[in-house]
Amino acid sequence: MHPAQLFRRRLTAPAGLATVVAASAAALAIPLAASSGQAAAAPRAPGSTGTQQAQARTAAEQSAPRNIAARAAELANANTGKQLWGRRQYTARPIASITKVMTALVVVKANRLDRRIKITAADVRYAQDHNATSAGLRAGDVLTARQLLYAMMLPSGADAAMALADSFGPGSQAFVKKMNATARDLKLVKTHFTNFDGLLSTDVSTPRNLLLLGEAVMAKAVIRGVVKSRRYLLRAAPHHHRYLWTNTNLLLGKYPGVIGIKTGWTEAAGECLLFEATHNKRTLIGVVLHSAPTKSGATFTDATKMLNWGFGLSQAVTVPRPPAGVPME
Repeated sequence: MHPAQLFRRRLTAPAGLATVVAASAAALAIPLAASSGQAAAAPRAPGSTGTQQAQARTAAEQSAPRNIAARAAELANANTGKQLWGRRQYTARPIASITKVMTALVVVKANRLDRRIKITAADVRYAQDHNATSAGLRAGDVLTARQLLYAMMLPSGADAAMALADSFGPGSQAFVKKMNATARDLKLVKTHFTNFDGLLSTDVSTPRNLLLLGEAVMAKAVIRGVVKSRRYLLRAAPHHHRYLWTNTNLLLGKYPGVIGIKTGWTEAAGECLLFEATHNKRTLIGVVLHSAPTKSGATFTDATKMLNWGFGLSQAVTVPRPPAGVPME
């Protein structure tokens, strides 16, 4: 069975209590308290001593990444589909700009990446009026859908997201219907979109669903190439200005092996990150939702702890904090 198929088979298993699987040779499954994500205390065996109980509790605590701030999260082995750790992974929450991952998937599935799209004044005003992150697009410029994927996924441009949705809908409402239809095709049973960029609190999903979505987009070479790029330079041409877009995923180039995927932050969703990394031929995919109420870089700290635990590393990473007063994404 192909690894992606195995991943889907494992992650679409009937929902039960969250579980932790120790990243050790024994690969022991340890139940989690569904609300906290902490390893459950080991039950007392008949005749066991207090020392034995303490040792059992210590082993359980070591089998989970420690001090994760996110309200909901999950980590899985993308090669095998094995779920490694989770917290409230079946609960739907706002997901901010992780929504744009689905927007990118719908665009790529249309197989028209060379389509030329003219940027309108409405596209530019949309990002400004909603205090949203922008790719700095200029009205009148003509860019391809492929170029707009970089504009949307790297600086998290709401202007680029609107241009793509209007073109591939056609119209944003028709495009959102395609997003929800794709979610149904992927069996994302607790995922629903009302907009193309995640600025609304009604764009929701679960950690479990987001790992499935992440694997679907990372199976697309075009998107995989976009999200692993730290920056993208589009030189000036007769039909458009010069643009330089920098990725908001500050783990790229900071944590070895990180290859994506997408950041997000709104007041409703908090700070969010869908991420994937490879080490020694193993690939882990994870997500953290609402690591902090403000855009403080807490998602990168959470992701680092989870990846260190999953890979068995102790990689120290100092991630630059996003500048104060940044817009929503």
